[in-house]
Formats: sequence, structure tokens, C-alpha cells
Amino acid sequence: MRLCLLLLLALCGADPAAAARSHSLRGSWRIRNANGSLELPGAVPGCVHTALFQRNLIQDPYYRFNDLNYRWISLDNWTYSKEFQIPFDISKWQRVNLIFESIDTVTEVLLNNVLIGKTKNMFRRYTFDVTHVVKARNSIEVRFQSPVLFAAQQSRAHTLYQVPPNCPPRVQEGECHVNFIRKEQCSFSWDWGPAFPTLGIWQDVRIEAYNICHLNYFTFSPLYDNSTQDWNLEIESSFDVVSSEPVSGQVTVEIPKLQTQQTYSVELQPGERIVKLFVKINKTVTVETWWPHGHGNQTGYNMRVLFKLNKDLKIKKSAKVYFRTVELIEEPIKGSPGLSFYFKINGFPIFLKGSNWIPADSFQDRVTTDLLSLLLRSTVDANMNALRVWGGGIYERDEFYELCDELGIMVWQDFMFACALYPTDPGFMSSVRAEVAYQIRRLKSHPSIIIWSGNNENEAALMMHWFDVDIKHMDTYIKDYVKLYVKNIRKIVLAEDKTRPFITSSPTNGAESAAEGWLSKDPYDKCFGDVHFYDYVSDCWDWSTFPKARFVSEYGYQSWPSFSTVEKVSSKEDWSFGSRFSAHRQHHAGGNEEMLAQAQLHFRLPQHADPARLFRDTIYLTQVMQAQCVKVETEFYRRSRSEIVLGEGHTMGALYWQLNDIWQAPSWASLEYGGKWKMLHYFARHFFAPLLPVGFENEGVFFVYGVSDLRSDCNVTLTVRVHSWSSLEPVCSHRTQHFVLKAGEAVLLHQEPVSELLRRCGHCTPQSCVVSFYLSAGSGLSSSANYHFLSSLKEAVGLQKAHITAVISQQNDTFVFDLKTSAVAPFVWLDVGSVPGRFSDNGFLMTEKTRTILFYPWRPTSRSELERAFQVTSLTDIY
Repeated sequence: MRLCLLLLLALCGADPAAAARSHSLRGSWRIRNANGSLELPGAVPGCVHTALFQRNLIQDPYYRFNDLNYRWISLDNWTYSKEFQIPFDISKWQRVNLIFESIDTVTEVLLNNVLIGKTKNMFRRYTFDVTHVVKARNSIEVRFQSPVLFAAQQSRAHTLYQVPPNCPPRVQEGECHVNFIRKEQCSFSWDWGPAFPTLGIWQDVRIEAYNICHLNYFTFSPLYDNSTQDWNLEIESSFDVVSSEPVSGQVTVEIPKLQTQQTYSVELQPGERIVKLFVKINKTVTVETWWPHGHGNQTGYNMRVLFKLNKDLKIKKSAKVYFRTVELIEEPIKGSPGLSFYFKINGFPIFLKGSNWIPADSFQDRVTTDLLSLLLRSTVDANMNALRVWGGGIYERDEFYELCDELGIMVWQDFMFACALYPTDPGFMSSVRAEVAYQIRRLKSHPSIIIWSGNNENEAALMMHWFDVDIKHMDTYIKDYVKLYVKNIRKIVLAEDKTRPFITSSPTNGAESAAEGWLSKDPYDKCFGDVHFYDYVSDCWDWSTFPKARFVSEYGYQSWPSFSTVEKVSSKEDWSFGSRFSAHRQHHAGGNEEMLAQAQLHFRLPQHADPARLFRDTIYLTQVMQAQCVKVETEFYRRSRSEIVLGEGHTMGALYWQLNDIWQAPSWASLEYGGKWKMLHYFARHFFAPLLPVGFENEGVFFVYGVSDLRSDCNVTLTVRVHSWSSLEPVCSHRTQHFVLKAGEAVLLHQEPVSELLRRCGHCTPQSCVVSFYLSAGSGLSSSANYHFLSSLKEAVGLQKAHITAVISQQNDTFVFDLKTSAVAPFVWLDVGSVPGRFSDNGFLMTEKTRTILFYPWRPTSRSELERAFQVTSLTDIY
């Protein structure tokens, strides 16, 4: 067991220091390609692709086949240039720096025609001393090398042995050797995304001038005294002292609501200096802790830090302080081999419910704070409490983690290495060390981040022989793996942040992998660590397909996004499942065929003479299939949390792949590009609910488990109803006695042979009836109704074509859809096209004549707009 205690500060902006000035270089720059045939204005932050698009020199890069048509952009070299004037007297400052918060990726930077530095890592800040180069009027050039050509050059220069994979699978239509460049790995393509290797200044760039000394960074490490139960905080501040004399003074740390104020004397010698402060939190005041969504409040405390140094220098920082502890528990389990793998927050075991996060766009300058807020609020609206920031994307911007702090979303943070082996030459390792140190210092103030993970799937890739590497080089690859993730990344994590657990990979066997020399013979062992699980061929309605593992951090099924989403980037000739566009957009080999094959196990495929209508109906069916598959799988993981069966179980996490989309294409996502909810996301709102009944069959017996994520025990009753497909009146209903459902447990509530259940209900057969059930806990607390199909719906008897109508009215900013149906209707899908917003429920089984659904718009709309856009589809409509 490893106890990780965290006292966190989400850093806010500082007041302008008396002896420092800053001048942003954001705004309009000039961009030109290598031979000068293209020159145009471009915005910073931004990239070449979006600059070309904004000047109408290219179409929307996402339109149809433009990811192929515009490959030339990433194969060219580009130069960003700007002339600027410093709005203060530059001669009065002892030190002037040029700072790039981040730059994408391989560049030479020239100021006034003087080379001042080079960059080759997208994931770190660069600071260049320009004191002796900068003038009142300046010209800056940032010369970008093609990332594709740079990666190829680096690969060719690595002559001792191959570092696979060389190229992505052909179906991805991507670029090669992405593992040789410290850049967003999926920008060279992935099995859900396009190849757009961007070039540009994608975060802030500025001139900073200062005298005496300057605060470079401000971070901290929490300390907790187990014997006295005291909270302490070790603050670390890095200064650049440019004075020729020592700088001394006082620093005051104040947290008013915790009645904590302490003052320290400091003295800084010239040069780069570190100041460490040990702050004792007043133990007479009750500290309210930060909790994940669904488990409590996200309480924070304002803190002020004031450095008062000689020569009237004042440096102020404000911060929000959060308190919480995190433990990763890996210990023996009675009746099971292996070790547990679960998280305790503030000493309380938490089942992680959520998904995996990928970049929200290929072009980060198009990702707004509003979009991040929409996607993350949709996460908690679906009863999730966790996201894994996947290692093939980017370390997200500050606003992402601030929103996760505020919303109570726990973050499993990968370092940015994915599905590849990596070089370990000195230059590469030096770049990685700078990247890792920078990101830890930047991010560790956030209570939302609960674990660091070294990479995505690289332990499995090496040990499961994904790349068919030459066996004579296997020892070298193992040494490189340990060198990168253990001797460098892990070493830096342990030095910089002792408040969180670290694992080398995902999936991993955790402590067992470490015991085996950091690479386990079977990284998918269900009795250790976390697993990733995908099976598109087996019947997803059969729960025995799925692993009864300790923690499942990836699993899922594909679907197509809504027609209204696809329509924006396609033309009429593309609107068929067999079109060139549909094949091009699918980057997972055989993905379109796998979706139809899985759907066909339980549904008849749609048939329609109109290709466009057939395309819409097929999209709908893929979303039905995906939602139902992930529902069955997730419910299996949630009901496995409290039991050991044949040595397996105690599942304590379910993070499906994936939350969001990077473009408009088939993928595993539950949120489409732009944020529209797929049917899966509505289902997630139910299968991640804090109080959940789970029904399933085993050897002819119907079982119902009660699953609770509540913080206290509750008395519940279970109601089981049987409905005939041919009638809107339930055939029979059964209500159990009261059960005590303990907090944080999954227990069996009901079991009954299916034959007896049907006999009780008159003339029902598995083909003619469906079962629904819900939990009631008193005081208005109840679960939503769940259901269990007793047979495939393609075998359903009595299912009639439902005529569903809706009357739409408005209540303040919300719209009410009063629905009426003529027949039982499975998978009722309400759609308002491109009107942004979400429904209170969707994709539901309608077993009663009327139902009221709410629509929450994300922008102002009207009843008339919704009436024009509204369409309703249920399963029988596609036949």
C-alpha cells in the first residue's frame, strides 16, 4: 500500500512585479512556405493549417478527403515572422527573455537575424536569453522544419537497430516514424483520427524583462505527518537572480479560511536559485477535503504568497489550495491470486467510472475553453467521475485541469508515449527529461490528477510481440524501456511529486510488473493491475466474454456519428456505407464490417431503396449496437466490484474507450466531434448512475444485482416488471421486500429461473416479452428503470411499428418534449439535427403510452426551430 497525500494549489495569475515587464507577441504574424510561393497572415496562437483555412487558401481540412489532399502542408518547411516594438525602454532591464510556452515542434528561432535557440519538443516551455540581442524595434523569425521529414531523418540516423513501428497501418493513411519526434503522436494518424502533423506557435509567446530577480516557477510538495495527523506544505520557488549582490527579504504565506499565516526570511545568491518553504497548516481548523464527483464537494481555499525582497521588489502569487489524499491499493485478496488494484480518495475506496480523453481537435487553436467546458460537463452529466488523459495526445492546457478540479473529475494522466518503442539516445532523453519535469511542476497542483502513468500500451507492445522485433535485439529493447520509463521518467516523478502513485504503463500488472523487472510476461493478467480489452467478434450481449479483472482502463465498440455531424464534411455521393468516403473515414481495419456483423447478431440490418435513408438507418443501428454492447460490458464490471468468482473479481474501475472525437468519423467515442451525445453517452448516464440495478442471465436463471456508489447504506426495494412487445400494459409486476444495500457494494438482490418468471406472467415467451426493473430507496431516491432482453430483437414476436409523436413546449431555458407512442418502442432516438444541446434521456425503451423528456440547449433556440429539426426513430422504423 502506498499512501499519497496531497495539498494542492491551482495557480492563478500573479500581480505585475515591480521589477518586471512582459510584452505578449500574440496576434498577427506573417507565414511563408519554404520557396516563398505562399505568404499570408496568421494568428498566434495558431498553426499553418488554420491560417491557410482562415485565408480561404484551403477548404475545411476535415472535408471529405482533405486529410490526403493537404499532406503537402506538413511536408513543407514554414517560417513565422513578425516585426514588433518593445513598449518600454529595453536598456533599463538587466535580463530580457523570449519565452515560448509551447511550440510545435522543430524550429530555429532568430531574433534580429541572430540564431538564439532551437526547439524540438512540443511538450515543454522554452526560454531564450535575448538580453544582448533585443532592441527597441525587432524582427523575429521562427523557422519550422517539416515534422514528417524531421522524424524520417531521425529514424534514418538511428542506425544501430530499428525502433518500431516504422509506419502506422495502411488503413490509417498516416505518416511514419512519429516515435522519433516529441510531438502529439496521434497527429501522424491513429485508428480514430487523421494525419495532420501541424506546425505552429500553439501557445503563448512573450518577451519578459526584469531586474534583480525573477520567479521562474512556483510549485510545491505536500507532506503529511501520520503520527500527528498534521498537514504541511513544502513550497518550491525557482528564481533567476540577475543582481550582482545577494537578494534578501521575507515571504509571507497566508490561507485566511484556515487561519494559517507564516512568514519566512530568505536570501538569494546570484544565479538560478531554489527557495523551499515549509508551511504548517493550522490543525485547530477543520479542513474540508476535495472529493470526486458524486462523493462530496470540491472545496478549495484561497492562498496568497507575497515575496518582499530588498530594493522594493514585490512578487505576489495567488492560488487555490485543495486537500485530498490518494492511495493506489495493491494488496492480497482473500480467495484470489494476485493483488488488488484500486484507488482510495481521502481513505475511501472509489470505483472509477468514466472514459478516455483524446485531443478534441487536430488543430488545438480551434479548441476553446467553452468546448472543453462542454465536453467535461457532459462527462459529469453522464455520472462519470474519472477520465484517463491518453498518452498519444497532449498534456492538456491549464483550463482542462482547472475544470476537472471544479467538476470533481479524477484524471489518470499518461505521459505522452503510445503504442511504440522509443529511442534512448542522449539528445532524445535530455528532451524527455525536460518535458517530464516541466509537466509535473505545471500540473501537480491539481487535485484532479490522481496517478501518473509512463505510457500507453508499450509494456504490452513489447512483451506481446506486436512489432515482431528481431529477437537478437530484445534485450536492447527491454533495456531501452527500463531506461526511459523507470530510470528517467519514474526517477523524475519520484523526485518532483511524492504525492501520487506512478505506474510505468497502461495496461500493466503494477507491483507485479515491477517485481518482474518492470516488464511482465503477461501484462493482461486479470489478477494484477489494469487491463485493456477489445473483442469485436464475440457476442457482446454475452457477459462471459468480458474479463473479470481488477481494473479495466480501456474497452469499447465503434459506431458512426450522427448524420447531422457527418453531413458537414461530406457530399451526397458519400452517403452510403459502401462509399469511398465511408471506407476512407474508417481507420480501424475492418471496422465498418465489424460493426454490421456485431449488430447482425441481434438485429436485422436495415433495408431501404434510398441509399441516403439506408445510410441514416445504418448509422442509427451502429449507435444502438455500440450503446448496448458497452452497457452490457460496463454493467458486468460494476457488478463485479464486491465478489471473487473462481479467483477473479474485485473490479474497481471501468473507463471505456473513448469519450470524445477528434474529427467526424466512425470511432469508439460517446461524444461526437463538437460534443453531440451519441446514444452511448445517454446509456452511460444510466450505467454509471450511483444506484444501479443490473440484470443478466446465467444458465437459464435471471439475476438482478444492486450496485451502490452511495456514501451510506440504504434500504431498497426491487420492482421487476415483464412487458409484452405487443402491449403497452405490463403483463406482470413483482416487488421484493426491503434489502439493505451497503455503501460501495454490489450484491445479489434477486434470482429466478427464466422459465418460472415467464410462467408467472401468463403467455410470455423469451421472444414475446422483455423485462424491466428498478430500485426504490425512499426519500425520493430511486434508480432509473433498467431492462433485460430475453432474446435477440431480430427474433422478437409481437413488436409493432410504433407511431411516436411529440408536443414541444418551453419552460424558461429548457424545452419539454411530451411524447406519445402507439406501441412498445425499443431504442427511441430523439434528434434535433445540428441544434446543439442534449436531452434528459435518449435511446430508451418506451413501454408506456406517454413519456416526458427535457431538452437542454447549449445556445439560444426556439420551439419553432426544434419543431423543424426534430426527428424521432425507433427500431422498427429502419425496416
